Amino acid sequence: MRVCSLFSGGKDSTYALHWAVLKGFDVACLLTLRPYRVDSWMFHYPNVEWTRYQAKALGIPQVIHDTSGVKDLELEDLKNAFESVKSEFGINGIVTGALLSDYQRMMINIIAHELNLRVYSPLWRKSQVNYLRDLYSHGFRFVLTSISTMGISPRLLGKVLTLSDIEELIGAALKYGFNPALEGGEGETFVVDAPLFRERIVIDDGEVRKLDQYSWIYVIRSLHLEPKVLVE
Repeated sequence: MRVCSLFSGGKDSTYALHWAVLKGFDVACLLTLRPYRVDSWMFHYPNVEWTRYQAKALGIPQVIHDTSGVKDLELEDLKNAFESVKSEFGINGIVTGALLSDYQRMMINIIAHELNLRVYSPLWRKSQVNYLRDLYSHGFRFVLTSISTMGISPRLLGKVLTLSDIEELIGAALKYGFNPALEGGEGETFVVDAPLFRERIVIDDGEVRKLDQYSWIYVIRSLHLEPKVLVE
């Protein structure tokens, strides 16, 4: 199966890519949709311009398509992007990190079906608490890049989350009623290391910005790739 992996740079799309490689799929490329609007219904916005460093660390070609970010119109952008990578890379499947959003999964499936592409969503309806813990134990490291809900401390923004931080996030989700894996838009992440990364990402500089009472964003200003130290 030759596939394209929808890639936002966050934990879910990175894990879905990891799953595809472990399953023996031929991942021809990463497809990143870059929205013009922060409130896109379909696509990840914060720090998406830095995904090119993740693609380099992975050693997988990346295709970036701009999208209006406007509901419904961005679906046409997605269809055009699928058509483009199908033609260029000869793919017959799409891998997504969809976890809980019925809207996102349904729209991707409908568009892919129109183009005779199969869709694989390995995270769909997984236990989100177990998933977060598994991410850490399997070597995924990521920073929190946005918050849009009560209960998440802004001190976690821009920090490579430890297992203790993840447990804090899970506890807050249970207390305040938000999705622990942040699938409902309560937060966004940016992966700095993963098992498939040939190099790890080091964020050199960033800025925390407050948008309103419960909304914050972490803007990456600079980063670099660093060789991974092999432990014998």
